[in-house]
Amino acid sequence: MRNKKNENFSEWFTEIIQKAELADIRYNVKGFIVFRPWSVITMEIMYDLYEKELQDKGHKPAWFPVLIPESNFLLEAEHVEGFAPEVFWVTEHGAGEKLEEKLALRPTSETAMYKMYSLWIQGASDLPLKIYQRGSVYRRETKATRPFLRSREFFWIEAHNCFATEKKAKKQVKEDMKITEKVVHNQFCIPFIAFQRPEWDKFPGAVHTYAVDTLMPDGKVIQQPSTHFLGQNFSKPFDITFQDEKGEKRYVWQTCYGPAISRIYASVISILGDDHGLRFPFVLAPIQIIIVPIYTDENKDKIIKYCSKIKKRLKNYRVEIDISDNTPGFKFNEWEMKGVPLRLEIGPKEAEAEAVTIVTRTTKEKETIQFKDIKKAVKSKGKEITNYLKQEADKAFENIIHDAKTMDELKKALERGGFVRVPLCSIKMKGKDCADNIKAETYGDIRGIRFGKKEKPEPGATCIFCGKQAKHIVYVAKQYLSLIHISEP
Repeated sequence: MRNKKNENFSEWFTEIIQKAELADIRYNVKGFIVFRPWSVITMEIMYDLYEKELQDKGHKPAWFPVLIPESNFLLEAEHVEGFAPEVFWVTEHGAGEKLEEKLALRPTSETAMYKMYSLWIQGASDLPLKIYQRGSVYRRETKATRPFLRSREFFWIEAHNCFATEKKAKKQVKEDMKITEKVVHNQFCIPFIAFQRPEWDKFPGAVHTYAVDTLMPDGKVIQQPSTHFLGQNFSKPFDITFQDEKGEKRYVWQTCYGPAISRIYASVISILGDDHGLRFPFVLAPIQIIIVPIYTDENKDKIIKYCSKIKKRLKNYRVEIDISDNTPGFKFNEWEMKGVPLRLEIGPKEAEAEAVTIVTRTTKEKETIQFKDIKKAVKSKGKEITNYLKQEADKAFENIIHDAKTMDELKKALERGGFVRVPLCSIKMKGKDCADNIKAETYGDIRGIRFGKKEKPEPGATCIFCGKQAKHIVYVAKQYLSLIHISEP
């Protein structure tokens, strides 16, 4: 790698996408990106791990159409106002024949799914209804696109849930955050802080939005999964009701949850990668084990045969043999750059002794083990690699919270990167002017109040901008790429 990640992260990110063949921006529709096999294999695994957790929590999979009638879309006023500038519309078909009603290319699926929920839910026995789908959504992002971080098509999971009571819906929000911790942090090795977003930055149509933020190597934040307490803001216009035990009609309470797989993948490659290229938790690697034979013309057949024996022994893993004409040194560097967790070097000595030399991507340590012990060694080292990456990421995430009581202190703290705690007058709409002024002076965004952790201003504390009584402790950070105002579900 020509670029150092912590010295020039933006260039490092561009270089690794090109060298590791993760994506190609040359597709001839502006803002749309081709995702290449090396990234898609990992994202498919991420989908599978996330879906398993959702299904274990009672969610059922479904597929809904990508086209949404305008009449559906217009039912919730705040929702349509929030998304209207970004919607792609289909207005004709065939040889220019106009459609009777224009169709939205889904920017998110509330208005598609809830029309059906109103038909499916009749009584209390139909609740809770917890359905998710994997797929892509389309938004006419007007800012510069960047692979995995921002494009006009991105890939995610969205779960949409209905409950009989407000209490059960709010319990789902907490469950969503626990799922995020289990999958994003424990399995994908990405640390984060969870927030309740301020009112001006919530999902259009939501009562409250909750989201988690992690830090990119340049000290700026990027949003990861978010969950939304929708209350009855959608159930009323979509007439999603049930009859209670008294036979009375009641509106359901709703939530939605959206892990953007392509966005989380950006964090995986950015946070876990190093100056030599990609690094993956063992479970996420497209190839978990690469076998590199080292041979001459005289012993080639013998060594390749032994490599095939090893591959068969490790058939439960994603394992390949590199039989290309490249030199061993080139192969070592290539697979290291692409993030393969384990490399097995097989030369004449290993073949003769029925052994393998195993090298880990994280520590670069080499160890020679016997053929009979290889399965046990791979299992152990796979766990070690994942634990190493998680601990390293968690350590880098420590000490990234600073405090400021004045605008000058805030400006200086933001220059160091990370999150800055400040007192604010309000996270309701009346505090938006202060947030806008803070951003104008510091380029810092109010991320919200800490979720699951009560933090109150000191007695007598005043808002960092307007000087009025502070009601909240909020976190400020600079966003990577200045992400758009609308929070992604």
